[in-house]
Amino acid sequence: MPEKSLEDLLQAVGNPVSLLRHSQIGAYVYPVVPAEYSNWRDEQRAWRETAVLFDQSHHMANVYVEGPDALKMLSYLATNTFANFPVNRAKQFAPCSYDGYVIGDGILFHLEGNRLVFVGRAPAANWIQFHGETGGYKVTIQKDDRSPSNPEGKAVMRTCYRYQIQGPNAPQILEKLNGVPLPEIKFFHMDVINIAGRKVRALRHGMAGAPGLEIWGPYEEREEVRGAIVDAGKDFGLREVGSRAYATNTLESGWIPSPLPAVYTGEKMKAYRQWLPATSYEGTGSLGGSFDSHNIEDYYMTPYALGYGPFVKFDHDFIGREALEKMAGKPQRKKVTFAWNPADVVKVFASMFEPGDLYKYIDLPLSNYASASYDRVVSGGKTAGFSMFSGYSYNERSMLSLGVVDAEVQTGAEVRIVWGETGGGSRKTTVERHRQLELRAIVSPVPYSKVVREAYAKGWRTAQV
Repeated sequence: MPEKSLEDLLQAVGNPVSLLRHSQIGAYVYPVVPAEYSNWRDEQRAWRETAVLFDQSHHMANVYVEGPDALKMLSYLATNTFANFPVNRAKQFAPCSYDGYVIGDGILFHLEGNRLVFVGRAPAANWIQFHGETGGYKVTIQKDDRSPSNPEGKAVMRTCYRYQIQGPNAPQILEKLNGVPLPEIKFFHMDVINIAGRKVRALRHGMAGAPGLEIWGPYEEREEVRGAIVDAGKDFGLREVGSRAYATNTLESGWIPSPLPAVYTGEKMKAYRQWLPATSYEGTGSLGGSFDSHNIEDYYMTPYALGYGPFVKFDHDFIGREALEKMAGKPQRKKVTFAWNPADVVKVFASMFEPGDLYKYIDLPLSNYASASYDRVVSGGKTAGFSMFSGYSYNERSMLSLGVVDAEVQTGAEVRIVWGETGGGSRKTTVERHRQLELRAIVSPVPYSKVVREAYAKGWRTAQV
């Protein structure tokens, strides 16, 4: 029997919103990496005060694209230009649908002349694979999918390990490992350094808002390299970061990780839905939050709203170009940080010790409970945006969330975030019966941290439309 496709599934259920809102997939899992190496509070502090080691080897897909048409194909999927994309450079990659809405994002590395790798979550990875296999391009696709959420005791193998060394003491640690001064690596450029006698490729990058290097190499060398990093970092306050704290680093640096992929509608997207299995991320992912529309397109995001507007370039043909040209120059929602009112957050926790229904539980440090979160933001009595990724920052002593607001909503304005789902909550396994609460929040900059805004290289996280 042929495998059931996403299109088959959507035809059977009717409304994709209902499918995703009541998904039984459970909580998002960052696989393999321990939840904590010490405690998540000190692990968060370390990326601000000393240095951290992030293990990114398991939660993202690697999609290798190789062949004479590799750049041609990827350029056709990319909204940003490839005119300045030589070997040893990396780019933010955020492909859009034909209607100009974001499918997913991640980082694209130019490894060799006709060989590139995309590193990121499933939606953009699947989109690349689809075009590589069906688009008639002279390319080969090798997909190294993310590690299983539950390996069930089986050995986990990847094509490469991927680590990041971040924080104010990262340069000293890296220089100690390299044995000589580090090469001058510009932001989102790549080079080679030495660790434990191994040649290691390195990207100038920073997930936690502090400059550092992302490094990778053959998976079988991972323990040797990791051990050398940990040893070199002992004198510099290096902490390994577990999956609980890792998930929150973006709250301070300003990246919205998982907007809903814009693939569920559109006749031109039908072939893709027929190619995607019903068991794909797109078919099993969950939709959560207080925003409740029956129209799935109300959840789609433009690159302008997500802060990618400055990187959209109309110097090449790409999927979604015509739609984005019509959007360009018009008022757009903008990416912001919401700083939650502490008293209102305390009220949520206090309800756990009171009779009756609770407010929706706020898990710490990351409070998301769905693959894609859309909590309604209210300003002037109307919906003015979404809170999309929320959690607690020990460095800021604050509950923060990343999201989007209407263009006229100013920094410093007080808005309301409706916390909790309608009707007492959906049937998701991550949702208990609860009541809603309007939380006060202050619209704040992206990145939120003054330290990050002043020290972090100007790039895709700090850009504003």
